[in-house]
Amino acid sequence: MRLEKCWFCSSTVYPGHGIQFVRNDAKIFRFCRSKCHKNFKMKRNPRKVKWTKAYRRLRGKDMTQDATFEFERKRNRPERYDRNVTEHTLKAIPLITKIRHERQKKHITERQKAGKSMVRKSDAKELDQDIGMVPKKETENYVAKQKVLVSQLKTEENLMEE
Repeated sequence: MRLEKCWFCSSTVYPGHGIQFVRNDAKIFRFCRSKCHKNFKMKRNPRKVKWTKAYRRLRGKDMTQDATFEFERKRNRPERYDRNVTEHTLKAIPLITKIRHERQKKHITERQKAGKSMVRKSDAKELDQDIGMVPKKETENYVAKQKVLVSQLKTEENLMEE
């Protein structure tokens, strides 16, 4: 059973599903659903449509470079059947899937770190600016950051005295 990829959104097209479009130059385009086919007919670029895999990869939202993707690549050369190789491959598939999921989780957390730090900075800045709007009881424990100027000479003198 051969599983094809949708030309527009890169999702899996199972046998008996989807639409095939054959152009005059005999190039075959496979689509998973009518949504992808209609977008193709409207001459939309998949890299500019937000829900496609191409958009997500281009914007860094999905992993693009990973060794586990090498196993999924389509190969057109025939392979000689070997029972041992097939057995080892079938045993390795769950391990590879587990590794891929762990790497995807790590990629997502790394991608979200920048956003979280930006949100924290903006929240702290907003709190510093609008501290007067918060009721007094809640602000008793909050100490606003103050810049303190310490001259270098005094600190060196203090170190010499110790």
